[in-house]
Amino acid sequence: MRASQDELIRGGAARRGGRRRVFAATVLAAAMALTACTSGGGGDGDKSSSWQGGGESGPKAAATITEPAADAKDVPASTAVTFTTKEAQETTVELKDSAGKAVEGQLAKDGKSWLPDGALAYGQTYTATVTATGDDGKPATATSTFTTMAKPGKQIRATSFLGDNQVVGVAMPLIVKFGRAIPEDYRDDLQRRMTVTSKPAQEGIWHWISPTEVHYRPKSYWKANSTVSYKVQAGGLPLGDGWYGRSDLTVDVKIGPSFVMTVDNRTKKMTVTKDGKVIKTILVSLGKKSTPSSSGTMVVIEKLRHTVFDTMEELGPEEGYRTEIDYAQRLTWGGEFIHAAPWSEGVQGRTNVSHGCVNVSMKDGNWLFANTRMGDPITVKGTERKLQNGNGWTDWNMSWDEYVKGSAVPYEPPAAPGDDTSPGADEPSVTPTP
Repeated sequence: MRASQDELIRGGAARRGGRRRVFAATVLAAAMALTACTSGGGGDGDKSSSWQGGGESGPKAAATITEPAADAKDVPASTAVTFTTKEAQETTVELKDSAGKAVEGQLAKDGKSWLPDGALAYGQTYTATVTATGDDGKPATATSTFTTMAKPGKQIRATSFLGDNQVVGVAMPLIVKFGRAIPEDYRDDLQRRMTVTSKPAQEGIWHWISPTEVHYRPKSYWKANSTVSYKVQAGGLPLGDGWYGRSDLTVDVKIGPSFVMTVDNRTKKMTVTKDGKVIKTILVSLGKKSTPSSSGTMVVIEKLRHTVFDTMEELGPEEGYRTEIDYAQRLTWGGEFIHAAPWSEGVQGRTNVSHGCVNVSMKDGNWLFANTRMGDPITVKGTERKLQNGNGWTDWNMSWDEYVKGSAVPYEPPAAPGDDTSPGADEPSVTPTP
């Protein structure tokens, strides 16, 4: 364009009396230059202009942010960035606060949403940018600036039964409790924000015990000496009736050796295995016919070096008793324990005389107490009474098919072996994905 303008000026200057034509040509050239800079509606520096890009086309890919909408107000602090893309080979998401500081987060496996690693600040402005790049290598971007809601007055607290770095047995369920009942319609939203990461990888799922309590267990016992991290990303999450999650919760625990106890009523013996090998056989006395022990798989809930069993109020003065007990390990809320019972040592291995507990000798009670952990499993077989689900941590008293029915999110089996999306043997598993 500049070359053409120079030629017009030079040609006009060679003519006498040609000043008016030179001026007209110059104005025309300027008008043409202005038209070229705004061609195609691209504005200053538009690369699609034939004047500057040589006919270069725009990107093949496209991106659209669906939530939060541009200029949205009162957005929950738990918000994810959801979006759609077209012909994208690669998609990235960036979220920044009003000061330009980036917020860390993770892209969902389905590639349709992005979740911050934690709840956003209340009453703050953020800008989300989604960049989609097609096979032509050209990026297309979409942005949305939004403002989070003010801190709500009605908040629900989430608490974990376990604490960081606690070492537990291979049957320990992960237990999360809420300060208020979670309506059924909101449990799936919450459960999708509850992730479990284990190394090595293990399949598992959440199971709602009640409206205020949810447990997680793997399909089989935890692998010995594995590490488990779980996160409840409830901060700012709507939980019904104007209530919101109070904060996020993250816990890291360790799984100890595999210590499994099996009691057979027929033989009146307990078999103890550690990491798959039998290490001890113990004589026991179970509950007599009027107060039988429960058959099923239970978990050590708590350990009491010395305590007092007092059933006087429950059973009355004729049947009740008040007895000092050593090496007690609770198995049910109803009062079944493993404990030392020196008064029954003469019949242990032969006759059931307890009120439902697993009686062992003082020596064996001491040994068990020194070697067990909270979360170690015990299975009792062949008694007159079946263990009732809910009477203790009975997560393992249900089959896997029964257990998954307690999930608020439909169960999806993991990818088949050999699938590129499945974790390797030494890679962590994350369940579920938001």
